[in-house]
Amino acid sequence: MAIGLDNEGFSDALVILGAAGLVIPAFARFRISPVIGFILVGLLVGPAGLGALSDRFPWLYYITISDPHSIEPFAEFGIILLLFSIGLELSFKRLWGMRRLVFGTGAAELIGSAALIGIALHMIGQGWAGAAGLGLALALSSTALVLPLVGTTSAVGRGAFAMLLFEDLALVPIIFALGAMAPTASDEGWAGLAGVALRGGLTVVALYVGGRLVLPRLFAQAARTKSPELFLAASLLVVIVASVATTAAGLSPIVGALLAGLLIAETEYHSEVEVITAPFKGLALGVFLITVGMSLDLRLIAANWGSLLLAVVGVVAVKTVVTYLLLRVTQARPAIAAETGLLMGSPSETTLIVLATAAQAQLILPSTATFWQTVTAIGMTITPLLAKAGRQVSKRIEARMVEAAPVIEPGAVPGTVLIGFGRVGRMVADMLAHHGQSYLAVEADIDVVSEARAAGYPVLFGDVARAELVDRLGLASARALILTMDDPVLTVRLARRMRAVAPDLPIIARARDAGHAAELYRAGVTDAVPETLESSLQLSEAVLVDLGVAMGPVIASIHEKRDELRQLIRREAALDREPRIRRVRRQGEIPA
Repeated sequence: MAIGLDNEGFSDALVILGAAGLVIPAFARFRISPVIGFILVGLLVGPAGLGALSDRFPWLYYITISDPHSIEPFAEFGIILLLFSIGLELSFKRLWGMRRLVFGTGAAELIGSAALIGIALHMIGQGWAGAAGLGLALALSSTALVLPLVGTTSAVGRGAFAMLLFEDLALVPIIFALGAMAPTASDEGWAGLAGVALRGGLTVVALYVGGRLVLPRLFAQAARTKSPELFLAASLLVVIVASVATTAAGLSPIVGALLAGLLIAETEYHSEVEVITAPFKGLALGVFLITVGMSLDLRLIAANWGSLLLAVVGVVAVKTVVTYLLLRVTQARPAIAAETGLLMGSPSETTLIVLATAAQAQLILPSTATFWQTVTAIGMTITPLLAKAGRQVSKRIEARMVEAAPVIEPGAVPGTVLIGFGRVGRMVADMLAHHGQSYLAVEADIDVVSEARAAGYPVLFGDVARAELVDRLGLASARALILTMDDPVLTVRLARRMRAVAPDLPIIARARDAGHAAELYRAGVTDAVPETLESSLQLSEAVLVDLGVAMGPVIASIHEKRDELRQLIRREAALDREPRIRRVRRQGEIPA
């Protein structure tokens, strides 16, 4: 039987798929996180947006979400797939190595943030039980939003993941604890919590043992069929079984999803599983973000904007400060601690679950729950903005720390000065160090500087486009100046300026092509090395030899082409000598 557009599920599915097809490419075009796009779509097509006008304009039915609650299971499945994909990127060995960060810093961050928020709410009139429930709810951060922004392997991602993992593990105990704190609760609530802990532990052990025995055989059979559909079905089956098992034991389904990912990560099939499930994870996560946008009510926000703004700022500030201080205690760099703190500042999708539990347990009033649900939705919406602000703050902190380093006095420059420390600059630095030549590198990208200094390279932060920095470095007293920046205009300008103040200084510059090399020679460099020419010539040599052309004619043609390029650069630069365009020769090769 054909499905008509009047079917609510079919209509809502079309809206969601259409949103994904429009949001992802549109926001990628402007280099904006699609997270914001999905949330805005949810706000637009939800019951507080165009959906509120569907009674007056029936045609809006086809471009709005008719039943917001009908897509919530798909949103929850998106979070489950996200945790599954995170598990695929990890291993039990790495997870065990993070145990202190998870159960130390993670626990301290949750408890510390919850305590401070709860005390502040009690001071403004909330009862102790309700303040505790609200504190625990608002202290949670969003796994679904944070990890896609920073991953799990970066310095920021590792700290954030550890804290988020503890929060996910603590979710079910928090829910049981709030139920036990209810005015009508008995001592059975705490006994139930102990029972959940026991059942959960046994379930996790059973899944681990069973997974190590069954999964390799299951995926081996799926791989033998060479059917992507069967491989996908096996992957989703593992996720669903693990999630159902942990849910039946009283734990969160996301714990089962994470465990499933960890088990598959130990097999040789994890890469294939990761690739084949990625589209489903992205789409389901988009559905979750749309539900976040639909929870925003602009009229409610406009009527209470002052108190909502104060609440959002207060929650973000408390969590940021607590996270920053804890990471600093663990010897994290100030920039990393600040960026992680801001990233973890907003509430979470699990905050909504805990708020509903607190309201059901009569710890808070329904109106209070509604207010903090709106705060949570706003906080989740601004998470990408907090991430961007965190990166900017991190760069500023690193810049201050680098600039506070001892200044190189004019005349004290050690040997060679290397401007630019990307892939080319680092290779040159390694060769200089290998041959015992002292050097100093200057780089304008603070992230590159931080990474290089952590690896032991002598690199200063600075932008050579500023004349005062060039003067401070005293480049005229260097033995040689090497320009490796990927900025043709700045390279020419700096070469011209240094040749004017230091006529005898050897200046070796990276050029993009023959035309840029000629321009650099006119600016006064000693040698310009066109990066594209030699790689192109060597690529041509390799393909010709592989095609069966004799080595002798190939080498002769390469030398002939190189000589043409020499003459081209010499004519354009009006040189009285031949420029250096050469490579290291193989034994027995005809000299160029």
